[in-house]
Amino acid sequence: MSEIKITVTKENFEKDGPLTIALISHDGKKPEMVAFAINHKEVLKKARIIATGTTGGYIENAGYDVVKCLSGPLGGDAQIAALIAQKEVDAVFFFRDPLDKHPHEPDVQMLMRLCDVHNIPLATNPAGAKLLLAGLLAAKK
Repeated sequence: MSEIKITVTKENFEKDGPLTIALISHDGKKPEMVAFAINHKEVLKKARIIATGTTGGYIENAGYDVVKCLSGPLGGDAQIAALIAQKEVDAVFFFRDPLDKHPHEPDVQMLMRLCDVHNIPLATNPAGAKLLLAGLLAAKK
């Protein structure tokens, strides 16, 4: 079996200072996001955290300083997407609930598309987020 090599460019990590990480979660995934933040506090405490409103409130209650945008359905996803387009976000952790309907799905799709357009790493579940966080740490060294 051949080894797959993934090259991480420094394009997303050229700025000085802490990483800026966006944390977003659908209602059914908020407990998983809070658990992820608590379990990775040593690493995430060194980052600048931005979040959609409700998720940000939960993350604040877990002991983080958070820059809160609006709630997702009220435009928070679009606000974070704008920050992505301005290259102000280094990574997005968006724990999505694929089994529920979301009235702001067009905003969700726009945010994910902008991650692809601007080469911003995106994790949509805890397993992917754990790997992405490890990759971000390796790229920052």
